[in-house]
Amino acid sequence: MKAVASTGLSGLLVTTLLLAGCERPPPITVQRGFRGTGMEAVYNPARLQAQYAAIKIPDAQPPASPDGPRASLVFQNVKVLGDLSVGEFTRVMLAMTQWVAPPDQACGYCHQGAMSDDTRYQKVVARRMLQMVRDINSKWKTHVAGTGVTCYTCHQGNPVPSNVWFTNPGPVEHGNAATNAQQNQPAPSVGLSSLPYDPMTPFLLGSDTIRVAGNDALPDHNRHSIKQTEWTYGLMMHMSQSLGVNCTYCHNTHSFRDWDQSPPTRAVAWYGIRMVRDLNSHYLQPLTETFPATRLGPTGDVAKIGCATCHKGIYKPLFGQSMAKDYPELGAPRPDPAAPPATDAAPAAESVKTAATAAPPAPPKGM
Repeated sequence: MKAVASTGLSGLLVTTLLLAGCERPPPITVQRGFRGTGMEAVYNPARLQAQYAAIKIPDAQPPASPDGPRASLVFQNVKVLGDLSVGEFTRVMLAMTQWVAPPDQACGYCHQGAMSDDTRYQKVVARRMLQMVRDINSKWKTHVAGTGVTCYTCHQGNPVPSNVWFTNPGPVEHGNAATNAQQNQPAPSVGLSSLPYDPMTPFLLGSDTIRVAGNDALPDHNRHSIKQTEWTYGLMMHMSQSLGVNCTYCHNTHSFRDWDQSPPTRAVAWYGIRMVRDLNSHYLQPLTETFPATRLGPTGDVAKIGCATCHKGIYKPLFGQSMAKDYPELGAPRPDPAAPPATDAAPAAESVKTAATAAPPAPPKGM
């Protein structure tokens, strides 16, 4: 049991009595439903303390006045945040040197020569990421609510966020060896289990249906096979590890499929999956040609985000501490007639229209 616990499979650790015999300190449980139904969230207090201690949120930059000329009228080649005042614009740029840039490079991480120069790919990417942050804060409140996000939520002082992912090419096959539907090849993404080792590509980049129980009895019109179930479980394992929670955080043990009996967190997670798909498809994937080859994955794909990129093993990113409230500049853009069209933000994304511009759909009921 110790080996299972060390892999972080919190989705499987639902028996407190069993765990108490092999983990120190003993796990704590939070009741999330009626007693006797197994509706408990299980946490290791030492792990929670270590995670909380590791969070070092930088002090917010002093507030800047929204009055005065717009940044797009004062600075050259400002394609994003041009609607801000000069003071607000400068404030966000200073904050980004703490959130993303290596300490020894500061502004030089994105800028080379004149500040208006687009030579460095980091500047082109940062421009697009700022658009992404604004979209999340203004159009995906169904997931981030009033807490919002900043660049620091994912980066936390690193140029490349931790827990990004690439499409897994799988092991090298020899002779006529079968791929076994990407199974029986232990991978950290699914807790070193025999589940399909790359659930992120079909579910967090593609739009494969996440569903286990069918509405019709076999064999008529039932597409919800054991194979599809195992792929879904692979994604659920990723989500469980990413948030540091077990299944009851989003599901009721009486009926995992019944939306009416599920905790509100299930709907939040449903929107989160669709938000991640939108961000990967409309912001990150179009930047593939912008990144150098050294920043791409083994199959030539760009780094993408998953649940762990923001959450980092915590049920709420930064344990729910909101940095976005201190940076209203990262909310919805203000009208700025002088600003160039937003589609000029990244050469690889000029023709992309973000799906998040429309209101997200509502989660299904009774499915």
